[in-house]
Amino acid sequence: MKVERLLSQKPTSEEVRELEKLKTMIEQYVQDGEITHQEIQNFYYTMFAHGKPSADQIYRSLELYRNIVGEKLNKLEVWYEPPTN
Repeated sequence: MKVERLLSQKPTSEEVRELEKLKTMIEQYVQDGEITHQEIQNFYYTMFAHGKPSADQIYRSLELYRNIVGEKLNKLEVWYEPPTN
């Protein structure tokens, strides 16, 4: 999946690997038809696990999430399970 925005720099090979890791994670999360609050938190923890990512990396990560989860939500193929607190 190609994620791009104007004036952004090309992702480094390390950033591409991180995006692929996040993509795999997101696809596993939506596989059962629901996305939980904990899974969303895990996504953010993974995104920031290696320090402070660049603005482009944050944008690409969130855009990737939005593309995969948003498409599934729009098609009613997945739903959000809010926290039970």
